Parts: sequence; C-alpha cells; structure tokens
Amino acid sequence: MSKQDALNENLERGLEERHIQLIALGGAIGVGLFLGSATAIQTAGPAILLIYTIAGLAMFIIMRALGELATSYPVSGSFSAYANEFIGPMAGYLTGWTYWFMWVVTCMAEITAVGVYVKFWIPTMPQWIPALAALVIMTCVNLIAVKAYGEFEFWFALIKVVTIIIMIGLGVLMIVFGLGNGGKPIGISNLWSHGGFFPKGVWGPMLSVVMVMFAYLGTELIGVTAGEAKNPEKTIPSAINKVFWRILVFYVGALFVIMSLYPWNSLGTIGSPFVLTFSKLGISAAAGIINFVVLTAALSSCNSGIFSTGRMLYNLSLQGTAPKIFGKLGKTHVPTAGIVISAFFLLIGVVLNYLVPGKVFTYVTSVATFGAIWVWGIILVAQMKFRKRLTSEEVKKLHFPMFGYPYLNWTTLAFLAFVVVMMFFNKDTLIALVVAPIWFALLIGCYYIFGLNKKKVVSEQLNTGKPGFKGSDSDGEILGK
Repeated sequence: MSKQDALNENLERGLEERHIQLIALGGAIGVGLFLGSATAIQTAGPAILLIYTIAGLAMFIIMRALGELATSYPVSGSFSAYANEFIGPMAGYLTGWTYWFMWVVTCMAEITAVGVYVKFWIPTMPQWIPALAALVIMTCVNLIAVKAYGEFEFWFALIKVVTIIIMIGLGVLMIVFGLGNGGKPIGISNLWSHGGFFPKGVWGPMLSVVMVMFAYLGTELIGVTAGEAKNPEKTIPSAINKVFWRILVFYVGALFVIMSLYPWNSLGTIGSPFVLTFSKLGISAAAGIINFVVLTAALSSCNSGIFSTGRMLYNLSLQGTAPKIFGKLGKTHVPTAGIVISAFFLLIGVVLNYLVPGKVFTYVTSVATFGAIWVWGIILVAQMKFRKRLTSEEVKKLHFPMFGYPYLNWTTLAFLAFVVVMMFFNKDTLIALVVAPIWFALLIGCYYIFGLNKKKVVSEQLNTGKPGFKGSDSDGEILGK
C-alpha cells in the first residue's frame, strides 16, 4: 500500500456545481443558528456580530488553504489524505479516524433530535421510531449514488436558505417601515440601548468564540466532496470564494435583524428568535414552520455525516490504516462497506443515548468539538507543507493558490489555539480537553499495537515527481485541470 494510493481514488464524479454550492452553503448553516443563536447572544450581547465576522474570516482562510489542496488533489479523503501525504502517515491516520468519529457522534445527536422534532406534531409517537426511520432513509440515499446524496443536500440546504432570506427580508421591513408594528419603524437602537454594544465587556465575546466556531462545523465538507465533483477545478473555488460572504449574510445578517427587533437580554427566555420574528407578523404557524426547518437541518446533518464517514473510511483503507473491505466500491461507485458500518455505529448511538446517562453522552460528544479544531489546524499545516514542495514556477501554475501564505496560516493557527484556550473557561467544553487526549492516546496505541507503523508505505510522488501534478510532460499539469 503506497502513500500515493490514498490520492488515487476511483469514485464517480456525480456532484454538479449546484450540488457543491448548496452543500457548501448548507454546511455553514446548522441547527445552531435556528435554536442555539440565543445562547451565543446571551453570552456576548450585540458584540456577537463582531465575533461571527472574525470567526467567519478565519473559516474563510482555512477554506482557501483547503481549496489549494482540493483543486490540486481532488479526492474525497480530503484532509486525511493530505495529512498522510504531506505531514506523515500517522497524521493522516489520526485525522481520518478523528473526523470519522466526530461525524458519527454528531449524527448520533442529530438522529436523536429528529425524534424530538417529530414529537412536536405527533406527541404520542415513541422517539426512537422517527430516529430509526431517518437513519434508514439517509443510509439508503447514500447507497444509491453520490448524486442522490447531492440532490437531498441541495433541497435540504435550499429550505434553510429560503427561510433565513425570508426572515431577514421581513425583519428589514419591520425595522425600516414598521411592518407588523403599526407602521412605526422599529429601527436598530436595540443594538446599543441595553448596556451598549459590549454589555458583557470584552470577556463575554471572548467566551462566545468557542460556540461561534463550532457553529461553522461542516463548512469543511466542501473538501470531502472534491473527489466526486464533476468539475472540481471550477466548482470548488467558486463555492469556497463565497463562504465568507454567505457567513456575513446568513449569520451576521440574521442576528443583526433579530437583535434589532428584540432587546438582546430578552432573547433566550422567550423562545427561538426565528419563531418570535415570524410570530410578530401574525404567522400563527411560526413554531411549526421553524420546527420543520430544524427537522430538515438535522436530516441534512445526518445525510452529510453518513456521506463523509463512508468516504473517510474508504480513504483510510487506501492508506492502509483501516480494514481493506472499506476500500472497495459497490455497483453504484460508492464506498458501500464504509457507509453501512458507519450507519451501524449510528444505530448503536441511538440506543446508547437512551440507555446511558446524559453526562456520558456529553463526554463522548466533547471529542467531536475538539476534532473540528484538529481538522482545521491540519488543513492549514498540510497546505504549508504542500507549498514547500513546489518551486516558484510550479506555484504560479496552481489553479487556486492560497493567498497570504504562510502568514495567514500562522495567524489562523494562533486563532485556533486561542479557541482551545477559551475552552478551559466553559464547563461544557472543558471536558473536551480531558477526553480528547485520551482519544488520541487510544488511537496512537492502536497504531503501534496493530503494527500500522510497520506497514510498508512507499513515499511515491506523481509522475512528474511533484505533488499536485500529473502527466509526464516537463511543464507539470495541475491534477484535475
């Protein structure tokens, strides 16, 4: 098994540009915006707008680093494959399994949440029934073909996007023209009328940075889709370049409207901000509408989780750090074994969520929060390692070069380190800093116990002798170009 095998995937390129665009958009907008935004607002006050903007900029830099790698090596193993190739086999192994575990745990929570959302309409239905149904349906979708996954994600994301755009549009009409307020414009004075823009001082916004960053978890999914994108050198840059502006519109824009309409210190005690906004306009079904949107967001997360875990096991198998069966593709050119085994673990998760105390489940999910920081850091480091291998002439031929290299890489790594430090000051995230080292120690132990460190890994480059290029001509052509 050679290192280069991890970059030679045979997956079908069935994702079109509209799929990639909406997957990128949907990945950045999760359940947290609809239900969890009130908590972030309570922690920082109106200054949360500044934190979402800064964190969004950090995510954009991470995505640009990923974009350089993904357009040079468009593989679904993404950051695990890049870590394996440019940092080392152990880095690829740790990243792949951590990302797999992160999504499995995230999906356990999302599938369980599906049951809760369905009970809103059918209170007598046992919670496990819709949870199991969601798991079965999303697994079947992923087994059909990658295009089926893309279609579901397209429509799931579209529901979220349309809801937010309508809310922002109606909110602006309320702020400027007094729609739903007797024609009296509400204005934006609520942003500073209740203790100022920084009512919690500087410490509040600093504490909120952890929950804000984890609201962006899933944005990196663009990289995992690269191996199955029809035209990655075009679709990946297009999706990534729009990440920052989408974050500004959908997160900052939505929260700007919400905190203009309602005093920030009243949010969190009177229900979901989105439900409040629709209810203010006399829409009696507001709670049901938002519940439906959140349900689709949870299904979207489950769908993406099964997709990404299957691809990660597939690439780990190619690296030689997962059973060989995961490296085989089914008749529909999807990693069937990886998808099925991931779904099986999700099924166990649904059962465990009922059997074990909630605290135990919280401890396990804390690894997922740390896993996100790890993956984002690996992306930045792998891009720097990749760039060091290239000559100045080869850098000029990169299809989608990272800007500000290496200064922005180091700046963003420092920001991620700051986020980790802030995790010490929140009891809900502090446990992650205890559990995560145990997880990595377990992985490293398995790495040596099962002799993965002794596997023959030949450091082969592509035909030109440089990563990111293919063919035998002396000029070197960008892979996928």
